[in-house]
Amino acid sequence: MHRRSVLVTVVCTAAALSLAAWSLTIGHYPLTVGDVLRVLGGGGTLIEYDVVVADRLPRVLTGLCTGAAFAVSGAVLQRIATNPLVSPEIIGINAGASLGALVVSVLLGGSGLALVGGALAGAFVAMALIVAVATMDGLDGYRLVLVGIGVTAMLSSAIAYILTHANIYQAHTAAMWLTGSLANRDWMHVWFAAAALGVVIPPLIMLGRSLPLLELGDELANSLAGRRGPDRGTLIVLAAVAATLATAAAGPIAFVALVAPQIVRRLLAERCTGLAPAAAAGALLVVAADLAARRLFPAELPVGVVTAILGAPVLVYLLARATRIGVAG
Repeated sequence: MHRRSVLVTVVCTAAALSLAAWSLTIGHYPLTVGDVLRVLGGGGTLIEYDVVVADRLPRVLTGLCTGAAFAVSGAVLQRIATNPLVSPEIIGINAGASLGALVVSVLLGGSGLALVGGALAGAFVAMALIVAVATMDGLDGYRLVLVGIGVTAMLSSAIAYILTHANIYQAHTAAMWLTGSLANRDWMHVWFAAAALGVVIPPLIMLGRSLPLLELGDELANSLAGRRGPDRGTLIVLAAVAATLATAAAGPIAFVALVAPQIVRRLLAERCTGLAPAAAAGALLVVAADLAARRLFPAELPVGVVTAILGAPVLVYLLARATRIGVAG
């Protein structure tokens, strides 16, 4: 374990938990940190218990878990493709999950586990199509981005078509979900997000030790380790599952998977894979964005709007940097 990696993980985790604790005190029914701790310890009034445990705590836990899942998914995909522009929302995984969830919720009237199943199916179909086309002559990072953008455009058209055939209530609910929101989360959403955090991320971090080898290229990686192929496929599948479960829990929150890994890679100066720090940074980013969405605007905004405001300049910077490197090369 790298010392700077541990330091970044600890600092980001502490900051995320601090903001999460603060978020539990904010709302129409104000509480102090002491009140929240008393409720979590089994005390407090029935009203305080309902406010903290039934309303605010699921929102905060969903934000922490989905932020970590999106960030790790983006970090893995960026390193496998050796391209900083690769992330679940850029290459179509989130769009596939969104389309699958909309088919289930709008056309079939399903919810809960059926919604998650639709999101998983949509994400895997999109990922299979993208990987099949982008790896025809070996995996190339920029080809993966271009293919992903094309698939995302097609899936977005299908999403728009479904929304035009939905009633007003379904369209409003779907629009909020497609933006990415932590409002009205309950413990069902927490379990989906926790599944991404507790089931998918640990094996991703364990297998992440092979990421520096995969970045060397197919020929050199093949000569150094014969298990490169299975590791690559397993990492892609696990990254897709993490992003899909996070999307099912909170919607496709934009740019977290793109921004958090890039911040961590610059803090660590490329010294290690940085999956654990990326998870902590992603959790911090989502909780901070949700807090800003609730406090800095006249009306509460979906968290996906705030992360898009923060992430769009980073995407422009990465595109400009990639263009400069290509011109210089």
